[in-house]
Amino acid sequence: MKTYTDEQLVTNYLKGDEESLEILIKRYLRPIYSFTFRFVGDSEIVEDITQEVFVKVWRNLKKFKTWIFTIAKNACLDWQKKKKTLPLYFAETIRDPSPILNEPLDRILERLSPKYRMVLFLRHNDHFTFREIAESLGESIDTIKTRHRRGIAILRKLLKRK
Repeated sequence: MKTYTDEQLVTNYLKGDEESLEILIKRYLRPIYSFTFRFVGDSEIVEDITQEVFVKVWRNLKKFKTWIFTIAKNACLDWQKKKKTLPLYFAETIRDPSPILNEPLDRILERLSPKYRMVLFLRHNDHFTFREIAESLGESIDTIKTRHRRGIAILRKLLKRK
């Protein structure tokens, strides 16, 4: 089976190929669910938000890759505004595979500001480029690079204290 880029799949769907949309949804369902879970932390609510994300994507397919994460972020922020809380659950995926380090790393990551956690997570877990992170979060690329550098520096200091 030939692998298509997101852009090719969107183009194919817009030309009438329904299967292309299914491939896109399958490609992004797990990453969007995981991304959303890091904001919300409640699987039932995450399922609703994820569904809302894909409805919005379907309505606006001409923009895609980083845009889908922007939709997910905004849907989570909308939910959080209603709840008036800002929990972020990044530690579950930014982990060392060693069980000995998981719990301390979770606590260390919780001490990072959400703006640093988000950039580090997108860069190191989802392998986004700095430009993709900047577009997804609606920030300048220089801001994202600075947050990444500062986040790494803070993590190093926190790890040295262990």
